[in-house]
Amino acid sequence: MSPKLSTHVVASDDDGIRLDRWFRRHFPVLGHGALQKLLRTGQVRVNGKRAEASTRVEAGQDIRVPPAATAVPSVSAIIEKKSAKKISTVPRALRDADQLKKYVLFEDDDVIVLNKPAGLAVQGGTGLKENIDDMLAVFEHRKHGKPKLVHRLDRDTSGVLLVARSASVAAKLSESFRNRSTQKIYWAITCGVPLPEQGRIEAPLIKKGELMTIAKGKADMEEAKNAITLYQVMESAKRLAAFVAMWPITGRTHQLRVHMAAVLGTPLLGDPLYGGTAPDGFPIDETGQGLHLHARRLIIPHPRHGVIDVTAPLGKEILKTWRWFGFEQDADADFSEA
Repeated sequence: MSPKLSTHVVASDDDGIRLDRWFRRHFPVLGHGALQKLLRTGQVRVNGKRAEASTRVEAGQDIRVPPAATAVPSVSAIIEKKSAKKISTVPRALRDADQLKKYVLFEDDDVIVLNKPAGLAVQGGTGLKENIDDMLAVFEHRKHGKPKLVHRLDRDTSGVLLVARSASVAAKLSESFRNRSTQKIYWAITCGVPLPEQGRIEAPLIKKGELMTIAKGKADMEEAKNAITLYQVMESAKRLAAFVAMWPITGRTHQLRVHMAAVLGTPLLGDPLYGGTAPDGFPIDETGQGLHLHARRLIIPHPRHGVIDVTAPLGKEILKTWRWFGFEQDADADFSEA
């Protein structure tokens, strides 16, 4: 059957979002270029009027969707039919969706909590073949569309990643992050042992080039963002390394990595950006590879009831290092006196 012109009513969960984002949610396989052409030629209309990609849609508005857009299969349709197609016709993100399901630590009608592996990007970018944001299409819902990321983790950081099933839930969870009613505990291994072994770091950060750095001087301070980290050395291996638990009160880019390296002089093991080269005498060939930073635990109010409290097991590489040093795998940091 040939595709037909259709009209869609903007749902409350989509209220206030850009028109191009609305299309990404409901017609995720429609490319950006194709959408721009439909907009330029006036084939897409909002309440009967021409619109641009940046147009903000409102709940209750009618969006005219031309046949050229509806001819593109939805993610759900592809998933349902992929068994009858050659694998090469299915987008890679969808082929890898089964792998994403293996990362699920907790899920209900409102949220999904993943244990993100190190090396897998959260969002797309130049040179990246896959990312979690694209792979979330496997959880697409007819009413709410594709789930929404609530926060981010660096590509090489592993651990707890929170995803909302709808825009309204994402807004509530994001507010919890903004008002700091959450607790995020990270585990790391440092090169050397931080001194003092427990404390509070309050050092504003500013981006210079591709890196973050501690703000210095009046000019820096005008643009810098405040950054606060609580930390505690859980165990140490002489002077070689330490198992450190950290609670970033603020959530700045590379905050933990910069604070541990620039303030305490103990960069995170495997961090090439901030000096995390293993010290002399370190058992490189017997321990894990990559950045040793893991989002271990997240405690946050549930959007409807109670509290979400999820702990992520260590990944393969970082676990290898933990085991070599004999560090405790079920340790519990106490920041009550920090």
